[in-house]
Amino acid sequence: MDILNALVAFLNFVFIPGLAYGSQLALGALALTLVYAVLRFSNFAHGDTMAFGTMWVILITWALQSAGITAGPLPTALIALPFGIAITCAFVLATDRAVYRFYRTQKAAPIILVIVSTGVMFVMNGLTRVIIGPAEQDFADGARMILAPNDFKAWSGLAEGLALKQTTLITVIVAAVCVAALFWFLQRTRTGKSMRAYSDNEDLALLSGINPERVVAITWIIATALAVIAGTLYGLDKSYRPFIYFQLLLPMAAAAVVGGLGSPLGAIAGGFIIAFSEVFVTYAWKKIVTYLVSADMAPDGLLQLLSTDYKFAVSFTILILVLLVMPTGIFKGK
Repeated sequence: MDILNALVAFLNFVFIPGLAYGSQLALGALALTLVYAVLRFSNFAHGDTMAFGTMWVILITWALQSAGITAGPLPTALIALPFGIAITCAFVLATDRAVYRFYRTQKAAPIILVIVSTGVMFVMNGLTRVIIGPAEQDFADGARMILAPNDFKAWSGLAEGLALKQTTLITVIVAAVCVAALFWFLQRTRTGKSMRAYSDNEDLALLSGINPERVVAITWIIATALAVIAGTLYGLDKSYRPFIYFQLLLPMAAAAVVGGLGSPLGAIAGGFIIAFSEVFVTYAWKKIVTYLVSADMAPDGLLQLLSTDYKFAVSFTILILVLLVMPTGIFKGK
């Protein structure tokens, strides 16, 4: 048995990718559940909001790079990110004023707003494809690796090398900072408390003098900022293609439901549950098991339950099971 090599392989191919992917899903699910909690509808345009915002981050990144402006060892996208957030927030607020506000004042049923958000989704998806195209885009520059496998092998003497990408570390740090800042904002600031009050009881909040349009605008700004950050981190860590973000809507929605729809803490927990479930089910465990058993017991097959092509089926299955067994989720959402 070679436990250390098995542990390194587990960290390299399961834990670290799951941690990065979970951080990205958690931010996306947090934005999704924030809109649901305050505005009371499931935003089907959320995935394409991520794609739209990340597109602007890419375009601004390219403009900065062509002007000779970079972030040195860090990705230039981190400089472009605030500009991408600002542009996307302006677009989303304009969409709310032109589209959602009408149905909100009419007290339309949540399902009507869901259908409307589906229309917004197609518009944003079309704009993104027209502006940047459907092809895969690479916008990561700076240092690629913090820890290279060969360097780790030379240091440790192990046969298995540990790799740590810079984008993975950035993803985890940025996600942690965003989550901490959001919880501080919701718990400690007057505006955050007004958002929570509006979410709990709209009529009572209005009687208390809370401005509903201000709450709605701030909710859209926060949710959009989280979506663009999550989309940019995903694009840096993996790749950018507009259609990928449409597909990410399913695992993010599953994460929000698993944690408890409307619960920010549940969205974070659900993001990591969905991410690690996908990684566990689609990873080929042959290498790790081979380290842990004798040579004559080494498996011949890949020990992979599902191909990576079916990883979104894992999210869908978990979503269905949770809705059947525990529809309010882990943290008793709505």
